[in-house]
Amino acid sequence: MGCRGRVVEPYERCLEHLADAERAAYLGTLAPGSSVRHEGTTFTRELLGELLTAVRDPATGRPRFGRAGFTDCGFAGDLVLNQVTFDGEARFDGAHFAAQCLLNRVVFGGRSSFHGSVFRGTARFSDVRVTGSATWTGMALDSPAEWEGVRFEGPVSFGGTEFRESVRWHDVTFAGPVDFVRARFGAEAYFERTTFAGNASFIDLGLSDFVYFRSVTFHKGAFFVKVDFPGAVVFSQVEFRRETQFTEAVFNSTTRFSYCTFLRVPEFSWVRFRDDAVFSNVVFADGARFESTTFEVTSHLGPVVCLKTLDLSGARFRGPALVTAAASEVRAHRTHWSSTATLRLRHATVDLSDAAAELPLTVAAGPAPFTALENTQAPAGSAAVRVVSIRSVDAAHLVLTDLDLSDCRFAGAVHLDQLRLEGRCVFATPPSGFRRRGTVPGRWTSRRTLAEEHHWRTARGGSGWKPAPGGDVPGPATVAPLYRQLRKSLEDGKNEPDAADFYYGEMEMRRNDPGRPGGERALLAVYWALSGYGLRASRAMGWLLAAMASTVLAMMLWGLAAQEPDPVSRGTVDGRRVQLTTRTPDPVDPSGPYARRMTGQRFEKSLRVVINSVVFRSSEQGLTTAGTYIEMTSRVTEPILLAFAALAVRSRVKR
Repeated sequence: MGCRGRVVEPYERCLEHLADAERAAYLGTLAPGSSVRHEGTTFTRELLGELLTAVRDPATGRPRFGRAGFTDCGFAGDLVLNQVTFDGEARFDGAHFAAQCLLNRVVFGGRSSFHGSVFRGTARFSDVRVTGSATWTGMALDSPAEWEGVRFEGPVSFGGTEFRESVRWHDVTFAGPVDFVRARFGAEAYFERTTFAGNASFIDLGLSDFVYFRSVTFHKGAFFVKVDFPGAVVFSQVEFRRETQFTEAVFNSTTRFSYCTFLRVPEFSWVRFRDDAVFSNVVFADGARFESTTFEVTSHLGPVVCLKTLDLSGARFRGPALVTAAASEVRAHRTHWSSTATLRLRHATVDLSDAAAELPLTVAAGPAPFTALENTQAPAGSAAVRVVSIRSVDAAHLVLTDLDLSDCRFAGAVHLDQLRLEGRCVFATPPSGFRRRGTVPGRWTSRRTLAEEHHWRTARGGSGWKPAPGGDVPGPATVAPLYRQLRKSLEDGKNEPDAADFYYGEMEMRRNDPGRPGGERALLAVYWALSGYGLRASRAMGWLLAAMASTVLAMMLWGLAAQEPDPVSRGTVDGRRVQLTTRTPDPVDPSGPYARRMTGQRFEKSLRVVINSVVFRSSEQGLTTAGTYIEMTSRVTEPILLAFAALAVRSRVKR
């Protein structure tokens, strides 16, 4: 007869082609819990109803099968399995559902399989419980399909299944591992209030439209490796509790992660976002990895909370980017920004080594929490943002605002003279208190210093300075240009007072550079000792007062004559002509004990001589030969010291 249906023993035909009497006799042999095998048989709605009636349990009113074999069956009408229980294995492999397929409150107590089945009409699985493993691989669904209230207690596989219309999983629980490897979605796919208690694999998934995950929990691994998402993708209120991988996935349309939680490090490495990418109110409890990820258009990473490392190493931002994160660490090694970008951070330690920015890149500290999540899940420690390195960075487009730069390494960066420092940027300071400076104790001058100077001084045996974290320690020849370029950056920003500290640091490095000529270093040493490179007014004034006091003392002891000489007039009278010559005798050097020379009158005269010398005026005072030379020396040195003091004051008040 050309029928593929399995023969019903002891008859010679399948269930569909049995005579009425034969069918009635066979069905009469069935009881609740009986096993049936009708592979290849075509069921009409009436025939299926007769079979369900034969195995209905009088106590519960529900049909109950033992093992059930419906492989390669055809269901010509609607397939309605309402409150059916399969105690044993149930196989629907290769079955063909020509109309609607409705499974409501069905229980599969053993293994269930729909491998290669074809659903031509709407497929709906409602309140289904699958206790054993479920194999739904290679299916083809031509109409919308829905799984609602379904519970899979064993392994589930949808590998290779083709969903040609919209498909929805609502309030579904996968207690074991679930496999969507190489499954194909021709329309929208919705996962709502779904729980994945085992590993969920979406590797090599084929999608054609919108994908929506809402109120979903992945208790174990979630794998979306190499998945191509052609439509919009939304993950809303999704919790990933174990390993999560999106490695090499491609998002071709808008992608949004909102109110999601990742308890382990998610892998977004080598992912490509070809449209807008938004991560809003996302918590990364163990960090997040975006290594070599490409953001083609606008990207908004934030607000996010990352309790460990937010790794953006090697990522490429080709469109405008905004990263708003409360993170313990932000790593941006070799990160490339092709458009404007802003990193607004809190709690973070930032490493920008080898990063590249073609347009302005702003790194700023946020003054207040970005999201309410930060109040309960913020990283430990201060909310301040520390930048630890901008090595090998072209700083021409870099803007740093309100950051802690006390540990930042600048060596290797270029165009530091174009770096913009905005707000209150904090630099390291020298050790406080009295410490040994060389062979003698002393106190370090308070100023802004670079981390490289700390590392160099520590390597020389200095105490109280910060040691290098590792690697080569740059010498004075390397650090001096860093100070020079940063000084120019602040001067261009009209910040002369703060630029003075970097000038001081530059001169310190030049003075301590063994590669410079000895004469230059000696001159710088004198300049430093007298006035702190023209920046320490107190030091210059101290030397000025000391010089004036010394000059006054020298004048009192040796410079002033014993007595003021009176002019003497002498002349001749020749008839009516009188010729007079007036001459002041040379001052007489003072004599006697030094104590007798220390009088108030001599002090007043000496002070007048010294003050006039400071302002380049002659005292018109009778001086001894020694006093003349003392005054000449005073008129050279003391105005210079006064100029140093004035220069230092101006450097601190210049606008």
